Amino acid sequence: MSDRNIDDGHDDIIYPSAVPFVLIHLSCAAAFWSGITWQAIAICIALYWLRMFAIGAGYHRYFSHRSYSTGRLFQFILAFLAQSSAQKSILWWAAKHRHHHLHSDTPQDVHSPVHKGFVYSHLGWIFARQHDATDLVKVADFASVPELRWLHKFEVLPAVALGVLCFLVAGWPGVVVGFLWSTVLLYHATFCINSLAHVRGRKRYVTGDESRNNWLLAFFTMGEGWHNNHHAYQSSARQGFRWWEIDMTFYVLKALSLTGIIWDLKSPSEQVLRNQQRLGSRVVNRAAQQLVTRFNPERIALAVSSALHSSELAALRETLSQARCQTAEVLASLYPNRIPTRDELLAQAQAMFARTRSLDEIVDRAYQLLLGSVGSQLVALVPQRS
Repeated sequence: MSDRNIDDGHDDIIYPSAVPFVLIHLSCAAAFWSGITWQAIAICIALYWLRMFAIGAGYHRYFSHRSYSTGRLFQFILAFLAQSSAQKSILWWAAKHRHHHLHSDTPQDVHSPVHKGFVYSHLGWIFARQHDATDLVKVADFASVPELRWLHKFEVLPAVALGVLCFLVAGWPGVVVGFLWSTVLLYHATFCINSLAHVRGRKRYVTGDESRNNWLLAFFTMGEGWHNNHHAYQSSARQGFRWWEIDMTFYVLKALSLTGIIWDLKSPSEQVLRNQQRLGSRVVNRAAQQLVTRFNPERIALAVSSALHSSELAALRETLSQARCQTAEVLASLYPNRIPTRDELLAQAQAMFARTRSLDEIVDRAYQLLLGSVGSQLVALVPQRS
């Protein structure tokens, strides 16, 4: 297999591991044989919402982001319920999600629709060989807990146990309609956060990625669809920041906190809620890189080089090579009519990004990145023009 295939990830699929996933989908058609009962439909609806809560409150807000605290008993219950959705172990899920936030919508992101395409980000990445292992270092805070390591080892046990319980309660309709149908619905509602919530919706915050707020996804995922909010303040137990942004998972968590089962629910500061916070350097850098792509450094470099004789281009190369740290200043002073101005970048940034106090920082960083990239392109062009 070539290095390109390994890097892309699209051709590195463990096809046998996808077989159970496909069979679960196909088995839903067994309802023609088992029949559909009102009891089974009620089980399907109940299991969908119960396990969606466990996914949002468990897999995501607790195990991935520690957005609240709880004891080991409820921690285990959350983990068991979440894994009954057949979305792999708590440790695997949390490790991949933490990696996602560290590299959101960059080439290193495990499921970015920006770089990997919609289908791969929706479900293809789950079966890729490079994502099969669990990086326990990323979840060291939970990896030492014996009962969680046990669930990690027997990750399908909760789902199997729930399927058996459905059979005991409602027979085969309970298994097919109650368990399998709700499991498939959970799959795609959850996966849509990885794929669709980075493609469709609105951005309130500059987060350095393509996360969006999507009210429809928020409804079907009990609040997880307020995804841009979440990326703006990842450790918040509440993801619907506005009063009208319904977040059922948070409402249940709030009720549980009143009983003492959970506590220390984290919330965003007033600065975050008012969109007045200053962005961290990582977000500024990512946003600046997004801004630079709108100006095409290669095209600018070609425009500059086309107006120069070979000797002039060679002299420019020498100047840029001797002043690596001042590349931006050299280009801006020598070719002001061919290099986009800072004001042009600012205008584009105002059109691209939501309101942020860090807009000037983003533009300044983007200006340096753009001119540095143009300089590198010009240096690379010299051998071709000599």
